[in-house]
Amino acid sequence: MDKHRISRRPCNSPIVVRPTRRLSGRVRLPGDKSLSHRALLFSALADGDSTVRNCLDAGVTEAMIDCLRDLGVEITILDGASGDRAARADLLIRGRGLHGCAAPDRPLFCRGSATTMRLLAGVLACQSFESILDGSDRLRKRPMDRVVEPLRSKGAKIISENGNAPLSFSPSRMVSSVHELPVASAQVKSALLLAGLYTSGTTTVIEPHASRDHTERLLRCMGLPLDSHIDANGRNVVTLANGMDSLPALNMRIPGDPSSSAFLLVAGLVLPDAKVTVEDLCLNPGRIGLLEALQSMGADLTVSDAGESNGEPTGSVTAHSGELHGTSVSGPVVARMIDEFPIFAVAATQARGITTVSGATELRHKESDRIDALADELNRMGAGIVTLADGFVVKGPKRLHGAKVNARGDHRLAMSLIIAGFIAEGETVVEGADVIHDSFPHFTELMAGLGADLQW
Repeated sequence: MDKHRISRRPCNSPIVVRPTRRLSGRVRLPGDKSLSHRALLFSALADGDSTVRNCLDAGVTEAMIDCLRDLGVEITILDGASGDRAARADLLIRGRGLHGCAAPDRPLFCRGSATTMRLLAGVLACQSFESILDGSDRLRKRPMDRVVEPLRSKGAKIISENGNAPLSFSPSRMVSSVHELPVASAQVKSALLLAGLYTSGTTTVIEPHASRDHTERLLRCMGLPLDSHIDANGRNVVTLANGMDSLPALNMRIPGDPSSSAFLLVAGLVLPDAKVTVEDLCLNPGRIGLLEALQSMGADLTVSDAGESNGEPTGSVTAHSGELHGTSVSGPVVARMIDEFPIFAVAATQARGITTVSGATELRHKESDRIDALADELNRMGAGIVTLADGFVVKGPKRLHGAKVNARGDHRLAMSLIIAGFIAEGETVVEGADVIHDSFPHFTELMAGLGADLQW
């Protein structure tokens, strides 16, 4: 492997899925996507050399790495990296410091990664040079005003294309600020806290309820003066006391991605003779909404080996097949499982009774309109999902049948359709499944190793 670049051969052919009667095994997953993004970015802004182990090696993190390299950051793969090289990497990042990034000689291309664009926005708004963030046609359709407007109120000079990318940044001075976000968002909160590193006064972000707090935990591990609490109105209040002259280098190992584990765990619940254990998993409270929702359906889930890694709770989760019943998902739990609704919908098709999801309008602004997309594609298989403006309703259990379906450019929908194919009668063909490489390369090989019947 080239020590200076992470790359892989894309798979452009459809994936053929057949009924799977038994699934069994223990697996360790590549590092959490959200933590990988943050570890890469904070290491790039640190003074000195950082080591990040089990970093996710996928399209979305490649986007972050490419952008950081264009800012002058040296990132290499370590010799003797641990693991089986399946979508994981041990990296050495030579930090440039908070003020040491180089002016890029071209727009920074974020591919389809909204996380890369939104997090980098908080940093580029504070630099002494001009820069541009751009991305794929699909990313250009994702809303960016939600991060641009708060940064502007903090002093940033940003020009957008009617609230979308490309985003153009000019040198500016960050000022003390208080931001009340209308919707809880870990990415917007993180961008503002990153800008707060360059602010001579306080930066406060108030959310209607707590979103995932990976940024806060990592900043605390780096010794920063950050406070967070739930106020009398149930709002999440996060305050960074003042800016920093420097950040210390990191030495961290990233635990497995709970969003990726969702596909394995749901497969373990809905297949008739299955038991799947995912080891060394990130169990951040803001990321386990799916486990909570599945447990409310009566799922046989066991959490063990509790531990901690760089301030993040970790553990192993075992899913064992059994009967599920309908449930209702709404309120704060929605934010804690916002990426897992496509695979949750698959579980709901196998649950007895009615499952209702509401308050999830954010799903309409993901890689696809996930509400319509998951309903359209799963309904081709007989799911009978009824969409709502802010969610969907499923009446189960349903006997799914094989069909030709399409991932619609959405990696999580692609993997959910594959899991649905395992429990369907007949053959399922998932077109556009190469998009899986955005977040979970080697997903197909891993599933085959557990006993799944699929061809790619």
